[in-house]
Amino acid sequence: MTVTDQVSGDRAAHSDLADPAFWRLPRPERLAAFARLRELEAPVLFTPPPGTARTSGKPFYALVRHADVMTASRTPKVFASAPGATTPEPAGWAKALFGNSMVNMDGAEHAALRRIISRRFTPRLLAATEENIGRLAGRLVDEMIAERPGDFMPSAASRLPLEVICDLMGIPAEHRPRIAAQIDHASEQVGVERRGRLRIPGRGTASLVMARLARERRRRPQDDLVSALVRADVDGEGLSSRELGAFFSLLLVAGVETTRNAIAHGVSLLDRHPEQRELLRSDFDRYIGGAVEEIVRHSTPIIQFRRTVVSEFELGGRTFLPGEKVALLYASANRDEAVFTRPDLFDITRSPNPHLGYGGGGPHHCLGAHLARLEMTALFRELLTRRTVIRRTGEPGLVDSNFDNRVGSLPLSMGPTVT
Repeated sequence: MTVTDQVSGDRAAHSDLADPAFWRLPRPERLAAFARLRELEAPVLFTPPPGTARTSGKPFYALVRHADVMTASRTPKVFASAPGATTPEPAGWAKALFGNSMVNMDGAEHAALRRIISRRFTPRLLAATEENIGRLAGRLVDEMIAERPGDFMPSAASRLPLEVICDLMGIPAEHRPRIAAQIDHASEQVGVERRGRLRIPGRGTASLVMARLARERRRRPQDDLVSALVRADVDGEGLSSRELGAFFSLLLVAGVETTRNAIAHGVSLLDRHPEQRELLRSDFDRYIGGAVEEIVRHSTPIIQFRRTVVSEFELGGRTFLPGEKVALLYASANRDEAVFTRPDLFDITRSPNPHLGYGGGGPHHCLGAHLARLEMTALFRELLTRRTVIRRTGEPGLVDSNFDNRVGSLPLSMGPTVT
């Protein structure tokens, strides 16, 4: 059964998640379509229309309910990330040239790589990183106030997560502008149908930088994450240059792009809800934890990931068969009325808030969630406790994508000094 069998009338034309045109609809219309799909008895099969790029032309079932997304996330032996969790799936040549990303791995291979990386995030490293984040946030907001940019995105929103990741990895300053440009180019292309084909973002710059840096750190280790990752530990485990390149490319999306977008959405949400902004200002330390979680839930920086069914499994009223594709729609799960009271309301005091903005649990739960929370906390502290008021002057410029809720621009101004 397809979406047109279950959704009747004009609504069907606005509920086809396989049609690139759907992802160009205003976000409220897409959220309304998710709500209609959550009302149906079982997950719906979507088939891309004729002429859609071959790489994205595979039918898929949409998991739109919170419970279904969470179950699939926590059942990796049935819902596998391999051969690819994104659309399009990574080409074989790309894996061979640049290495495979952790998001596309399963089982022992994924567990081993995640274990190597997790062990390097020591308490000492995390403490130093937290101090660095605080300093960076203060400096970037100082620069914003002095320079008065008209767009928030190229300033603190983009620079903080990029500088944090680059400092953590030990990336020399001269490489950072090229890496930032690569992130912008890649993120603009992911999930967007252009001239009949999907463009696959390259990882060349990041991989080349990492390969060169890995060679240097093996010869002359320093106090950075790259040095720790390329050195074998007591179990003889360390990352190869290709693995390191793939991990860094993942960090550029998972650690930079998603945080950048969450920050931008947070600024916009707080400005559109001044009562929430003033509540946060009234006792920042008390409310910032809830504010960060609500910003992530409400904006859902990553819209979806894909899974491939490995064995027969019943979920949400449907029996899935091996080889079938499913999309985990986090953007829908985070508005599920069965879990969240008044889900469209932005409420920084929402509790509990079991959102799936960092994934639905299981082995692929976001490794950088703690880092993202630290960055958002530090930057909002600087933005909301200064005497200079920073306000948006227009709506966020959203980028068409079925992968991430990307903000391309956010116009702002510096308001009068608060006494």
